Amino acid sequence: MIKVVAIVGPTAVGKSALGLKLAQKLNGEIISGDSMQIYRHLDIGTAKDSPEELAAVPHHLVDICNANQRYTVKNFQEKAKSIITDLATENKLPLVVGGTGFYLSSLVNNLNLGGKKDDDEYRQELVQLEKSGQIEKLQAILKEEDPIAYQQIDIENSRRLIRAIEVKRSTGKSIVEQNNGHKWADFYLVGLTDDRQKLYQRINSRVDKMVEMGLLDEAKYVYDHRLEFPQAKNGIGYKELFPYFAGQSDLDSCLDEIKKNSRHFAKRQFTYFRNQMDVDWYNISDDKNYQKDIEQNIMKFLGGQND
Repeated sequence: MIKVVAIVGPTAVGKSALGLKLAQKLNGEIISGDSMQIYRHLDIGTAKDSPEELAAVPHHLVDICNANQRYTVKNFQEKAKSIITDLATENKLPLVVGGTGFYLSSLVNNLNLGGKKDDDEYRQELVQLEKSGQIEKLQAILKEEDPIAYQQIDIENSRRLIRAIEVKRSTGKSIVEQNNGHKWADFYLVGLTDDRQKLYQRINSRVDKMVEMGLLDEAKYVYDHRLEFPQAKNGIGYKELFPYFAGQSDLDSCLDEIKKNSRHFAKRQFTYFRNQMDVDWYNISDDKNYQKDIEQNIMKFLGGQND
């Protein structure tokens, strides 16, 4: 069976750096599991690896879409499975790196995400509600049709709402209960975590560094094209700056909002992976040798020996 390693955990904990080291040492290639890094020209706010890092190790599912294109978890699942299968035939280790929990769950649990086409009439009705900013109606629909998913998914994310409603209607089962029972690959999930205050400091520092790198210009680009960018406009690091560009708030307040939302997102990520998936956790502050421990455990998972 195909062996896959996934690196998960809250934002800013160091997943990308670890992924690069492991890929270089274990003859691996990286598959981004992030729902925003797919977009071209959105580099700083999505925390993509640098051009040098992207060149050092082959990366997949990065810069594959324009920001005006829609991209679903089903698109990710299909593309990622194909890439993983190809890498396995080349005797390379697939390394899924990223923080979007439901994306990874779609792979690990081989979720049945429904087979309806995007142009189905009911989907267009849902999309129209999203475009008109009626997220409360989408939330009400999901709460009525799938109360289980309503309690567990991010109901502030209109894409998640639409997908959850679609899956319930097309399969009759909640999106959080989807599993077709066929295990197509063997996954080892490496989870990085840190003490809360240290993680929050890392998040705050990363936001400050993003600003130095040109986040405001990138966010202004998204703001100027927000009507054309249905998904990117909702990304953390962009949407919080819209009031600043509109003259409705000062810059410091907007940056504080990015840091706050990033911290909340990190908490949601950790909660999701801890409660929904079988993860082997490593605290990067408590375990000074965590990288060596991870390498040894991956070698055991792969059936090899560590040098």
